[in-house]
Amino acid sequence: MRLLTFEKQRKAAVGIRLGEEVVDLSEAAPDLPRDIAALLAAGPEALARAEAAAARARVRLPLSAIRHLVPVPFPDKNIGLGLNYLHHIREMNPDFPIPEFPGMFMRVPSSIVAHNEAIVRPAISDTLDYEGEFMVVIGRPGRHIPVERALDHVAGYTCHNDGSVREYNQWPMSITAGKNFYRTGGIGPEIVTADELPPGCKGLRLRTRVNGELRQDEDLANMHWDVANLIHLMSRLMPLLPGDLLTTGTPPGVGAGFKPPKYLRGGDVVEVEIEGLGILVNPISDEKIEG
Repeated sequence: MRLLTFEKQRKAAVGIRLGEEVVDLSEAAPDLPRDIAALLAAGPEALARAEAAAARARVRLPLSAIRHLVPVPFPDKNIGLGLNYLHHIREMNPDFPIPEFPGMFMRVPSSIVAHNEAIVRPAISDTLDYEGEFMVVIGRPGRHIPVERALDHVAGYTCHNDGSVREYNQWPMSITAGKNFYRTGGIGPEIVTADELPPGCKGLRLRTRVNGELRQDEDLANMHWDVANLIHLMSRLMPLLPGDLLTTGTPPGVGAGFKPPKYLRGGDVVEVEIEGLGILVNPISDEKIEG
């Protein structure tokens, strides 16, 4: 099943994509929760009812006519996890030791935009970079989740551009600053439920293109910590809740890894494509400061 959030009369609505059409779940099943996090919290029975209602629905919207919103606009947690592809570590710093724990930071909602929305290059820095990643969406809550049961807590997966302002990332203790500039990351276009994909998305391919140029191309099986281990590690720190988001790190090929660096500029278009998940598209616009 493919879940998305879209704009309806200036409010957020949950949709289910069927091919090139979208079913408005508020009309097809008005008794179900009206946002994705609440729908996931309602459990497998609610998801099954949503899927059945969408299949029966006669009224459908053209996919091309909707405006995507961030699938989970205000998650309880959006946990960024990095240093997960060893070749990416080497392209950034050949002398960096293999980490014993993932790089970790949190992203705030104002740093995220939806599919087809513009990522904003901040006026105070010219080092905005892309990071193609895939994102885990938690479905079942849990704490101290064993590795062998971790994938049971996954609702699905989506694409993520974990945009980074490198100048700030490289200052001591400032990675969170570089990850939280206004509207610098993208999520979407939709959440694909785990039953449609290989366990932990292993074997799927991630590709990132800038203006059509292939920059990143990686098998997701090459992560240092796989999805089950990331969930296990994070659940030891804090309870994981339905709708929580976990990013999984970026492979080599980021703009900062080129010599000279290939940072983003206004007018660029970044596409993060993950096999089986779709393509997240975000144009880049320059921040305008008035006054």
